[in-house]
Amino acid sequence: MAQVNIRVDDDLKQKADDLFNELGINMTTAFTIFIKAAIRQNGMPFDLNIDPFYSNSNMKVLLESIHDADVGRLTEHELIEI
Repeated sequence: MAQVNIRVDDDLKQKADDLFNELGINMTTAFTIFIKAAIRQNGMPFDLNIDPFYSNSNMKVLLESIHDADVGRLTEHELIEI
C-alpha cells in the first residue's frame, strides 16, 4: 500500500477532520473516495470554475461604476418588479 503525504493549513485540516468525522469517515477514506471518483470520471469529480463575477471584464465595469459614483456620475435605473 502506497503512502501519500500532503501539506494543508492547520485550520483547513481541522475543519475537514470535523466534517469527515461527522460523516463517519476519516481523512484517508475521504481522499480515497475523491481519488476513485476522479479516476472514474477521468477528471475532477466536481465542477472547477472561476466565478465570472471576478472576471477582468466585470472588475473593470465595477471599478468604472465606483469611479462614476465617486465623481457624481450615477445613472438612475428603474426598479424591476418581480
